[in-house]
Parts: sequence; structure tokens; C-alpha cells
Amino acid sequence: MDKRELRAYIKSHKSVEDASSLWEAVEKCEAFSQARCILLYHSLPDEVPTAGFLARWHGRKRIALPLVIGDSLTLKEYNPSLIREGYRGIMEPCEAATDILPSEIDFAIIPGVAFDESGHRLGRGKGFYDRLLPLLSCPKAGVAFRSQMVESVPCEEHDAPVDMVFHT
Repeated sequence: MDKRELRAYIKSHKSVEDASSLWEAVEKCEAFSQARCILLYHSLPDEVPTAGFLARWHGRKRIALPLVIGDSLTLKEYNPSLIREGYRGIMEPCEAATDILPSEIDFAIIPGVAFDESGHRLGRGKGFYDRLLPLLSCPKAGVAFRSQMVESVPCEEHDAPVDMVFHT
């Protein structure tokens, strides 16, 4: 399957599952435990839900969320009072939120349409995370529902993998 076909396949076969065991596994990961500043995302309805995880760790760890500006992701500190609907309906920090540099991130949690066990990920097609991931020097973890795990994700030279994948 090529990327377009795989996106369509996942969309038609994805099942939203309870993600509590996934988040428990993330919390038990030593790299997460030691991290002071984490990158997370504000989930869309078809993604592994992050609202509970955001609420649980807000105030305990510094949390960066991405803000789409043009063709790039800018990292902003999570502040519930500075969240608004942004790019494609994603809840994002507003531009007034405090900037966080990629070098400040100690652990990154990355969404995807599909993942394989080698850490290859398929995004939504705009390459936002493929441009961001090489700027991060921390461990990078994908999170997925079991239905998003595939044997092999088609990869191109510019596709950036994650170091580990947590799934339901």
C-alpha cells in the first residue's frame, strides 16, 4: 500500500479504544518519568485522547503543545486559558502562550495515522512532525490504537521515525 491507500485503510478500520493502559505504560517509561518538559498534542476525535493526560500532568511537568504557523509547528507552553481552535479544528495554544524551544523538550509524545513496530509513522500528509522531529534530541514516542498498528509503514527519505510506540 502507498501512503494514500494506507490512510484510507486506517480511516475505514480504525476503532477508538480505551487508552488508559497506554497512558499507564507511558507513565512507567523511565524517559517520561525523568522528563521535566514534555511535548504532547491536543487530540482530535479520531486520535488517542490526550485531555485526561494533559489534565493529570499539567502543573507537574512543563507541557509543550504544537501551534501550526504556516508550514511549521511552533512549540508553546500549555496553559488551559490560552487554548483556542486552530488549524483544521485542532485545539492549539494561542500565539501569546510562552514559547518552548525544541532543545527544552525531554520527552516527546507524537500522534500519527499509523505506526509500525520499528517506529515508522504515517502522518496526515503535511509533514509537520517530519520537520519537527529531527529538531528534537529527546526520546520520541508514538501513541496509537491497536487498529493503527501495521506491519510496515511506507517511508521516504524525509519521513522521521519515533523511538518507541505505545499502543492499546
